[in-house]
Amino acid sequence: MSVLERIDGGAPRTRKAPAPKLPIGEIIEDDCVAAMKRLPDGCVDMVFADPPYNLQLGGDLFRPEGSRVDAVDDDWDKFDTFETYDVFTRAWLHEARRILKPHGTLWVIGSYHNIFRVGTALQDAGYWILNDIIWRKANPMPNFRGTRFTNAHETLIWASRSEDSRYTFNYRAMKALNDELQMRSDWVLPICSGGERVKTEGVKAHPTQKPESLLYRVLLACTNPGDVVLDPFFGTGTTGAVARRLGRDWIGIEREKRYVAVARERIGSTLALDESAMRTMQSKKAQPRVPFGALVENGLIVPGATLTDAKRRWSARVRADASLEMAGKQGSIHQIGAAAQGAPSCNGWTFWHLPVGDRLVALDELRQRYILDDLSK
Repeated sequence: MSVLERIDGGAPRTRKAPAPKLPIGEIIEDDCVAAMKRLPDGCVDMVFADPPYNLQLGGDLFRPEGSRVDAVDDDWDKFDTFETYDVFTRAWLHEARRILKPHGTLWVIGSYHNIFRVGTALQDAGYWILNDIIWRKANPMPNFRGTRFTNAHETLIWASRSEDSRYTFNYRAMKALNDELQMRSDWVLPICSGGERVKTEGVKAHPTQKPESLLYRVLLACTNPGDVVLDPFFGTGTTGAVARRLGRDWIGIEREKRYVAVARERIGSTLALDESAMRTMQSKKAQPRVPFGALVENGLIVPGATLTDAKRRWSARVRADASLEMAGKQGSIHQIGAAAQGAPSCNGWTFWHLPVGDRLVALDELRQRYILDDLSK
């Protein structure tokens, strides 16, 4: 939207109205569709949604000893028909996609009651599915009636706003989190219990509170510090609490007043990680470029030092200008590494090693030390 302004009798000209201020760090008490409609286009980096599951429970559930199971029987989870639920799902997915930035992503979690209907709706809306994640519960609730398999997992769908979105995926951080193995699409995490379970007057405040470990992994994987994460079904504020810990901005939407009060108190007591703890393993492309000469200038490699390959077949001497000399040839760590092997090219960072005591240290390891030391200054 634009407004008109006149300068000293000149012709009126248009100027853009200032962008509306986002309610960062706030919980909007309203229906999620109505609340999202008031937000501008392309204003958030991620939407994490834990919508009603529409469980369609047929009566109460009881444990073998006779006690009643505290299941999800709140009004917010009840819909008259599947068609009614589908209309609701399409409405919130439409608004969520509108407020996502072009390269933003959506995460939505559900059970077998609703996740397949949601998946169809989001594909119809133009989202592009990137992964389905199986959250396998390490300590699931048993099937008390003994009539079905124990329902021990929930499904998350990770989708980009469109097929062409250049979405964020912190691959190296996920690999580091998983003991240097690629993070798989099946996650074994415990359900929310014990001290993490938010309670009011001794009773759990929300029947489907998600564990912080689940949100921690999602936000660490697909957002960066300062990104804006919106949760349209905020509940007791797990998304906000984890976002605050990880230095992400957040917006919550929740229509149930009893949950809003709990969420505000919970997030208010959450401490953010300090800046040094916030750093994660970066992808190779995202790392700052470090020339080999920086290691020589800063004393990590001393001129005159001898470098060798991992099997000690070739060796080269480091010169004061950070070039290498081997058998009368001079050049960069990459050029001399290629010449040694008779190869067209070589990654000198991984090929050359510095002898340190009884072990060999790859130049790439020294480069990582230099980057971390530089970032900590």
